[in-house]
Amino acid sequence: MNTHSINLRVRYAETDQMGVVYYSNYLVWFEIARTEFLREKGLDYNRIEKERKIYLPVTEAYCRYRAPLKYDDQFTIVTKLKDVENSRMTFEYDVRKGDRTVTTGYTRHAFINEKGKPIPIPEDIKEILTSDE
Repeated sequence: MNTHSINLRVRYAETDQMGVVYYSNYLVWFEIARTEFLREKGLDYNRIEKERKIYLPVTEAYCRYRAPLKYDDQFTIVTKLKDVENSRMTFEYDVRKGDRTVTTGYTRHAFINEKGKPIPIPEDIKEILTSDE
């Protein structure tokens, strides 16, 4: 399974003076969705960092706002692993309120070692990421 869905609700603190979700919160939600995607596949950021000294920094992020979300709105983020390359991967996000897409975006991540140098994705992790389970 290379998609994952998570349901969230807009909290008051996530809105701006106009009662609309402040734009940077979408990137936080992308992180929540991505972390749960990986956890469902059996990959845990914390364990990868602590046990293997592999880090997955965001190297690129994009977000397109189509319609606003407001306080107390319920929404779903559908996360899709778009591609897995030699030393990086890309996730796409579709933020939906009901059946309407309100925001889309993506994040690209490098695999780096504890010295900050790019490394190839370990084969066992690559297999897990690309499996359809």
